[in-house]
Amino acid sequence: MSELKEKISLLPAQPGCYLMKNKHGTIIYVGKAKMLRNRVRSYFSGTHDKKTQRLVSEIRDFEYIVTTSNMEALILEQNLIKKHEPRYNVLLKDDKSYPYLKITKEEHPRLITTRKIKKDGGKYFGPYPNVHAANETKKLLDRLYPLRKCRTLPDRVCLYYHIGQCLAPCEFEVSNEKNQEMVNEITRFLNGGHKDIKAEITKKMFAASEELNFERAKELRDQVQHIEAVMEKQKMTLTDEVDRDVFGFSVDKGWMCVQVFFIRQGKLIERDVSLFPMYQDPEDDFYTYIGQFYLDDQHRKPKEILVPEKINENIISEFLSIKTLQPKKGKKRELVKLASKNAQIALKEKFDLIERDEQKTVVAVERLGEALQIETPHRIEAFDNSNIQGVDPVSAMISFLDGKPDKKSYRKYKIKGVTGPDDYESMREVVRRRYSRLLKEDSPLPDLIVIDGGKGQISAAQSVLEDELSLAIPVCGLVKDEKHRTSQLMIGDPPKVVSLKKTSDEFYLLQRIQDEVHRFAISFHRNIRKKSMFSSILDDVEGIGEKRKRSLLKHFGSLKRLKEANIEEIEGVGIPKLAAKALYDKIKEERE
Repeated sequence: MSELKEKISLLPAQPGCYLMKNKHGTIIYVGKAKMLRNRVRSYFSGTHDKKTQRLVSEIRDFEYIVTTSNMEALILEQNLIKKHEPRYNVLLKDDKSYPYLKITKEEHPRLITTRKIKKDGGKYFGPYPNVHAANETKKLLDRLYPLRKCRTLPDRVCLYYHIGQCLAPCEFEVSNEKNQEMVNEITRFLNGGHKDIKAEITKKMFAASEELNFERAKELRDQVQHIEAVMEKQKMTLTDEVDRDVFGFSVDKGWMCVQVFFIRQGKLIERDVSLFPMYQDPEDDFYTYIGQFYLDDQHRKPKEILVPEKINENIISEFLSIKTLQPKKGKKRELVKLASKNAQIALKEKFDLIERDEQKTVVAVERLGEALQIETPHRIEAFDNSNIQGVDPVSAMISFLDGKPDKKSYRKYKIKGVTGPDDYESMREVVRRRYSRLLKEDSPLPDLIVIDGGKGQISAAQSVLEDELSLAIPVCGLVKDEKHRTSQLMIGDPPKVVSLKKTSDEFYLLQRIQDEVHRFAISFHRNIRKKSMFSSILDDVEGIGEKRKRSLLKHFGSLKRLKEANIEEIEGVGIPKLAAKALYDKIKEERE
């Protein structure tokens, strides 16, 4: 800590970004500051709430980058968060995605629903409250404008042509002018012109009725009714029909809740609620959040943004290149106040849930560290071996970060250098492979390794870590009782039993870890066995190579189903006649 204080005293009184690191040198938090010296010093002085204390307790070092302005620091912070994905910043990210309607940029355009916005020349409209709302609008437009439906053009016309929802460019010539006309009409419709289009269709309906063309009049009447049903369900909130995002936020007990109202074509169509811990001033954390909100087109930028009074609209406008207003009166101000009020209510309602969740995760991890007499094990990695009498031995590794599964770090291992059912050697192999790789890649190491087993498995893992890799990572073992339930926790050399209350959150955390790694290992082993059993019967059949094996496995799914198939069914997978007969004869021979 004395080294850190000395380093802090050398910090410049200038704007910039700071990068906090843990004992492994991993960046765990990125922040920005108008004055680096004051902001970084504030973490190591005064009193903090629990979550900030937790962050500070992990900091062993920091870096900083000086910028010429606060705006430059804000932009740099976004890029650093995107690059490093620090654990304490990830909570700011919003992983929700909403459906959009898209007109593709193709020779014969299509109207589709999508959750991803790409810079591919397509036209995007939305977001919609849910998939159902997007699909209903799409169905309506499919009735009105018969754009191409098929992803790839088929050889002949399909059902959509026969029901009048496609002009069938697969068989008939459809001009660019006709396609562009339909695209323009859909664009006009989705940009708020549905009322004009409804009026035009109504006019045509009356004209058809006067000409005694009642069947056409009925079709047009149905279209009008569909427009009313789909597009006019909601009450208008603003009459200018500008696409806006309205932001409001509330702060309490070191947490922030941001509420966003999506207003499209003058209607409030959806809201987004995000709740996360703060480690900076509320305004700075809000700027960081809004930058993450629109990062990489995660949410489509509207024409206008409305923000609360405490926020500098000029910073956001310059940062995002979007017109940003801080309304002082009228309906717009009421919308911002309503968003902030909803954020306040959501924050209050969710506090109990947050604290309960923390007890089961972060606090449970801290207490587990205390029980094992080690530093708080923020990252825990657990191993489990799986085999049946030594056949197809595999191992699985899962990772928990602050008490929650970190599934992108899960790994599967086929045991290579062990013959027969040797659990200890299998454990040595996977531990050696896992941590020699992490050392080679200079990747973060775990704070605790959990082994499914007792003294023998713990000793096997420790021998590799200490004697071969020179790593001092604590290893504990979970022993199960006769009913296959987590019974004892062991750690040390020689391993000793650690007393944990079976009703405690830390014991429940260990149970979840053990159940998850066992599930992951068993499912992996089943897949391996399924493939190996399936492949064995195919290995000696002439004309069946790896590609055809995969096709058969994908089609039939199991050896039992393949054995029930006739020659015609095997041929139907794309297997040549001679190879199909050879396989069928092989199956028949095995049955007999």
